Amino acid sequence: MAHETLVDALPYFDTGYDEPGVREAALALIEEETRRYRPTKNYLESLGPVKLDAFETEMMKAEFERLSNKLPMDMLSMKRYELPQPPPSKLNDITAWTECVENSQAQLEHQATRILNLELMAEFGANSWKLYNGTLEYMMKQAQKQLQEIRKAIQEINWQRKTEQVVTGDKLKQLETSWVGLVGKNYEIERAVVELERELTEWKRKRGIPKKPSVDEGDDAAGGAAAAAADRREEEEAPMEES
Repeated sequence: MAHETLVDALPYFDTGYDEPGVREAALALIEEETRRYRPTKNYLESLGPVKLDAFETEMMKAEFERLSNKLPMDMLSMKRYELPQPPPSKLNDITAWTECVENSQAQLEHQATRILNLELMAEFGANSWKLYNGTLEYMMKQAQKQLQEIRKAIQEINWQRKTEQVVTGDKLKQLETSWVGLVGKNYEIERAVVELERELTEWKRKRGIPKKPSVDEGDDAAGGAAAAAADRREEEEAPMEES
């Protein structure tokens, strides 16, 4: 099939990986493969160009520009917390004093709001942080549980791969042993056939029977073997009759 991959290695069953020269040979094959491989396609082409400034705000852009120009960071401005009086040229201007009073009232309201927030934090902040920490602990436990499940699944896959490879390796070893036995038997059969052919040739030579090229070799060998066996039986029985 087009999507099938032939796996010709059983790392859980095969041996000899620690022998001298095996690692070097594998690295040489990898080096050769990487040297011959030349990518002909951009696999990220469908994603389009990367937009690095897609989430940059104006403030971030200004800060990045400051960093690129190696300029110092601006000091924290405390001007909003100051209560300046009108300039000398507007000391008698009611509008200028009105603005100063409104600024003072805004500063007082801001400080009052901060005091209120600190009081609320002192009263409810501890419990809020406890609830937040409890939520974080729950999220951490869920993440750890998911991690353990993934590790367990990986371990089961590894055990399954090991079991399949060990079973397959044993089966291959049995098949190899059977193949060696069959090859040995075939060799013995071939030797027996050669011996029978030699005996048939010798029997024909003694009887003065010429070889018939038209006769099938298999039938000739079988017939000759039977005749040779019959002659051997006659030779064995002759001494018995004489006695």
